[in-house]
Amino acid sequence: MATVMEFTSPADEFPLGSVFENLPEVTVELERLIPHETLIIPFFWVRGAEAEDIEASFEAHAGVTDIRLIDSVENEYLMRAKWDREYVGILSALEETHIAVLSGIGTNDGWHFEVRSETREEIGEFRTYCQEHDISIDITAVHALLPVQGEGYELTDTQREALVLAYERGYFDSPREASLEDVAEELGITQQSLSSRLRRGHRRLIAATLISQ
Repeated sequence: MATVMEFTSPADEFPLGSVFENLPEVTVELERLIPHETLIIPFFWVRGAEAEDIEASFEAHAGVTDIRLIDSVENEYLMRAKWDREYVGILSALEETHIAVLSGIGTNDGWHFEVRSETREEIGEFRTYCQEHDISIDITAVHALLPVQGEGYELTDTQREALVLAYERGYFDSPREASLEDVAEELGITQQSLSSRLRRGHRRLIAATLISQ
């Protein structure tokens, strides 16, 4: 059965975390990871600093072979980085155990990841890999991937919880009756984590109900 796991890790445990050393106010949100021969190419959004400063900070990481600005939307920048597969860390752990990244958000306080595996055994393999390579992670939740109702929705229970609570508290009303901070505080998670859960949940609901397969 497909399984979803959430875990946290220190800011410097992930290669992109090097940006926080010089730009502690930025937030990094992963878009996707693409295995490609000898490189892993991540696409990610960065907000909280100028593009030139962001590029310079990422270039300081020893494993990064290339960093490029792809696009920008207001004060957020979509970027792409390449680095060698020889870098041992969360990236290599995810790749070696065939675990897909659903969301990953990093700040100076650390990273929060939501990932999916096809089986619970792969989750165990991921934990073992991290232990054997001294990769620091703290698993906060593990649960099965279940549909909300009917086939095709495939929301995780954390996404469903976030969407339902945000709806009940009036976050989607106009004007809003609750802020992102209010809902996040009630769930006991960061605003970045809540934003990611809502975005992923919206995407899955739209794909299941509005997009022709």
